[in-house]
Amino acid sequence: MMQVDLRYVLSCIQRLSAFIYSLSETAFMLELAKRRWFLLSLLTLITSGLVIGSQSSPESVESFKSLVPTRPLTAFVLLLMAFSLNSQQLKASFKAPTPVIWACLVNFGLLPIMGVFLMRIQMTPDFRIGLMIAATTPCTLAAASVWTRKAGGNDAVSLLTTLVTNTACFALTPFWLNLGTSQSASLDAGYLSQRLVLVVLIPTLLGQALRFPKKASDFATRNKTPIGVVAQSCILALVFLSALGGGVQLQKADIGTQLTAVLFVWACCVAMHVVALAVAWYGGGCFGFDRRDRIAASFAGSQKTLPIGVYLATDPEIFGGASVAGGIAIPFAVFPMLMFHASQLFIDTIVADRFARKPDESKTPPELNTPQTEGP
Repeated sequence: MMQVDLRYVLSCIQRLSAFIYSLSETAFMLELAKRRWFLLSLLTLITSGLVIGSQSSPESVESFKSLVPTRPLTAFVLLLMAFSLNSQQLKASFKAPTPVIWACLVNFGLLPIMGVFLMRIQMTPDFRIGLMIAATTPCTLAAASVWTRKAGGNDAVSLLTTLVTNTACFALTPFWLNLGTSQSASLDAGYLSQRLVLVVLIPTLLGQALRFPKKASDFATRNKTPIGVVAQSCILALVFLSALGGGVQLQKADIGTQLTAVLFVWACCVAMHVVALAVAWYGGGCFGFDRRDRIAASFAGSQKTLPIGVYLATDPEIFGGASVAGGIAIPFAVFPMLMFHASQLFIDTIVADRFARKPDESKTPPELNTPQTEGP
């Protein structure tokens, strides 16, 4: 009769358990990478860009950056994002526009005012300008609706807020930037308005116009995720170029001072987003909005779009050139925008999950079958 070695059996069971656990960990990491690929890529490219830039000559970095036309690339990103934005549900918001007006006031009123005060206490010129840029960009083109839908909010409110703020930014963004940065930078508000019309307004309107044919609209709906991936990949290219320029400046920077400044401006970004989120939510309650409208106003009122912020901070003729900031290069001006965007992804994921666990008691329309992906 064959004898069974109990210790050998236990050892096999232990190895099998370890193998299964490693598979589950791998599956978890793959799922995490799939859901948060943009954020992980953002962190990777910022780090690698800073390292490569710090080891490269300024001439080689500038030569490489000149190969990528930032304006056409930004316009292309906004065209794609607007093309993938389904605006067919906006009729209800036009009939009762108060939640949209409130969200717009928070996004383009409260946040810029906070930015004006907080920029004055930043430790570096880059972060003073960069924080004001983050505060004055419009609502996100995709993420606000994604989180609103995930939390059970009124998607029509967030969509209309997105369209209103993005089409109005050519006038409001230069106004607030000129007001906030007049003592720190020489900004031509008229020129900036012209740039935003060409790079933001026209591509956004064109992207929506391309959806008018039913076949084009169906194509955009079916391929919303691939279109978003292409747009976000273009944003990552712009971020990497900015990080390269920041790496060049690290060659002569005081790392200790920079780290303190980074932590402080990041805390300011988090505070601005959380305060705007809370004001939009509780203010909506004071105005008597229903829960779904309050959720939509909270996300749309507090979120800021990444591509326009990156464009403003990196374009050589706006804040990417030394002539604007009194002859001083400010390559890190893009960092507060990146910090704001990354922070809102984490914070709003938690908030949306909390809202979703407490569904509205009123009847809600069926959830749209739209992929829940991160968006700029």
